[in-house]
Amino acid sequence: MKKTVVAFDFGASSGRAIAGTYQDGRLEYKEVHRFDNIPVDDDGRMCHNFPAICKEVDAALSKMNSADGLSFDTWGVDYGLLNKSGNLLRLPCHYRDTRTAGTVEKVLKKIPADNLYRATGNQIMEINTLFQLTTEDTAGAEKLLFMPDLFAHHLCGSMQTEPTIASTSQLLDPVSQTWRTDIAKTCGIDPQLLPTVGPSATVLGKTDGGIQVIATAGHDTQCAVAAMPAAAGEQPAFLSCGTWSLIGCELDEPILTPESRADDLSNEQGANGKTNYLKNISGLWLIQETRRAYRRAGAEYSYNDLEQLARAAEPFTCFIDPDDPRFSAPGDLPERIRDFCRETGQPVPESVGAVVRCIYESLAMKYRFALDQISARTGRQFNVLHLLGGGTKDGFLCQMTADSLAFPVIAGPTEATALGNMLLQLIALNQLPDVAAGRELIRKTETLRTYEPKPTAARDRAYRDFQNILR
Repeated sequence: MKKTVVAFDFGASSGRAIAGTYQDGRLEYKEVHRFDNIPVDDDGRMCHNFPAICKEVDAALSKMNSADGLSFDTWGVDYGLLNKSGNLLRLPCHYRDTRTAGTVEKVLKKIPADNLYRATGNQIMEINTLFQLTTEDTAGAEKLLFMPDLFAHHLCGSMQTEPTIASTSQLLDPVSQTWRTDIAKTCGIDPQLLPTVGPSATVLGKTDGGIQVIATAGHDTQCAVAAMPAAAGEQPAFLSCGTWSLIGCELDEPILTPESRADDLSNEQGANGKTNYLKNISGLWLIQETRRAYRRAGAEYSYNDLEQLARAAEPFTCFIDPDDPRFSAPGDLPERIRDFCRETGQPVPESVGAVVRCIYESLAMKYRFALDQISARTGRQFNVLHLLGGGTKDGFLCQMTADSLAFPVIAGPTEATALGNMLLQLIALNQLPDVAAGRELIRKTETLRTYEPKPTAARDRAYRDFQNILR
């Protein structure tokens, strides 16, 4: 039986609607709508323009003749507060807003870091929902909904969440998948704000036009991992690479030790009931914001221009820690990179190519560093990395990553997030039995590219240099 589903895949900078048709064991899909997701200022707060995005959702649906299901996936941690009438109190705040500065230190005075990690399993980051809520005026708020849940609410009135997006909050128990109301209370958060947590791949309701609204994996990373085309015999790691890089592996149980917390590793819920044990690393944001910085200075470069300049630059001259806080906010990233190199006693990159190559090499080295940590905590020896998402289109980064890891990188699918969203909808609609069947479908139908490693002694020496700048 033919089924048509629509995946709304929203990133922090853009959004898309992808329509997929499943028939006779094949899934064909196409983009039907795209828009820029531009933050707005709301009384000094950096916010998501929720009403404008809802108009884009409506515009996308107006282009569809019919559909059996639709679902939303977004970035993690951000949320909106609804009043008793089910209306937003104010625009949802953006995780890059500066209001959370210093909140981690305040919370850790109430809850020791190891205790917070053992309770929630999340890497402790000030962008997490817990820390955002400590700054929030919740007067008049009846319920909190995460971003994908807000869009579902817009279409069908649903008021629940599901585990993948809830597990980005630093408020969800990673074993029981229930709210840690004790953590909320200790931090002055009313537990009644937290929504019911239902299962992934569940029908929530219907639009006015009769389309079933489905909770798949609200967290875009977990949609991408659901589409990971891992095969039998592999010891796979995954890298969901876009604005952010999330690198890790699937486990049957979370790892909640002090050592894991000290390594800044996170336990997030997967759509298939697995724990995705991973590290959050700054990703292509560094390239994107660097390009914007050069544009503001009057120099226009395409992404291909930047890649070619980086290829021509001398290798292994300097590195940054991609996760140094100075690189997380918009601004003059090239100058911040030069400042970092000066402070760490390295050669200072002056040319555009040198700056961009520094970013590429630093990302590839940080991926290796993260997988070394994950291997140490899990005892696993990985033999392949599945690189998923927009980063698959960057062949330079893919090859650098394979070289850094010294094992193959399989790049694809590029549309992993939207595909995972659609596969989970098909599970909810009883067209596929489980995630494993969806992954087999991906292996059969998607074009994947393998990057074989070209390790060198110089790269190993460079990795030691990179580790030194992290200390």
